[in-house]
Amino acid sequence: MNNSRKLELPPQGLNTLFGVQDQNIKYLESLLDVKIGARGNELLLDGDPKDIETVERILTDFGELFDEGQTFSDKELRDAFRQIAEDRAYSLRDYVIKGRFNPSGKKSVAPKTANQRKYLDAIAANDLVFGIGVAGTGKSFLAVAMAVDALFKKQVSRIILTRPAVEAGERLGFLPGDLQEKVDPYLRPLYDALFDLVDAERVTKMLEKRIIEIAPLAFMRGRTLADAFIILDEAQNTTSEQMKMFLTRIGFGSKAVVTGDKTQIDLPRGQKSGLKEAEHILANLEGIDFCYFTEKDVVRHKLVQMIVQAYEAHSSNEDRDTGTAS
Repeated sequence: MNNSRKLELPPQGLNTLFGVQDQNIKYLESLLDVKIGARGNELLLDGDPKDIETVERILTDFGELFDEGQTFSDKELRDAFRQIAEDRAYSLRDYVIKGRFNPSGKKSVAPKTANQRKYLDAIAANDLVFGIGVAGTGKSFLAVAMAVDALFKKQVSRIILTRPAVEAGERLGFLPGDLQEKVDPYLRPLYDALFDLVDAERVTKMLEKRIIEIAPLAFMRGRTLADAFIILDEAQNTTSEQMKMFLTRIGFGSKAVVTGDKTQIDLPRGQKSGLKEAEHILANLEGIDFCYFTEKDVVRHKLVQMIVQAYEAHSSNEDRDTGTAS
């Protein structure tokens, strides 16, 4: 049974709220079972009672935040609407006050989905977090953003970014150059995230002083990494031994994030993924959190989301066919 409700907002805020060609409001209507109309600065809500209640909270928060001088881009509003629709306990005020952070003063970072927000909360609350899910969900970028934030707030004294040296169809030995030149292209995604968040000159200086270190996982052996923010990326390509080696490097005052995509394992056939094994072994240990991402969390080009879904559907069909054949 549908309900109707009326709500008044500050007239100046309506253009921001509705967006170009009413796109923001249309997006909110697409997420929830509510129709939103306007008569002057009075909004008319019609739809499911629970959804109306959610929209009312959003609009009340918007009015108050607008009066307080907060500004919103269309993209920020739509990101907030999406997260609130996914998690009704979340609010627009939460998004504005807690959701955005600026790790180094260069670029503001905000979670774009409820799972991304839970991931950031988990990293803040735990010393070891696993971010597991498909490509394009922000696992690595958000981990690097949290690492930069911790470094600039002096919560840690250095950042260590690492990956296992396993490539899809290639081996380091076949690449030209010395060892550093061989591994740099492979580690490039980690450099890209850093340069996106911090001015290039500062990154270069911190790399020179080894305040930030980017290296293949093999370089971690035999070290104890204290007072550091450590990120193991592409962890699906670790062996069991490598994963155990990495996890036992964590020292006092350190925080570690392990990211990986179990659908993109490039290990030789028959070799067990250290990420899959760790997920099983460490599932119930206190102080360790596992965060999972799906294609709904893909924040790259819309095509990427469609491609991920198409491949997952194809993989499911193949599994069914194999099961039938056997």
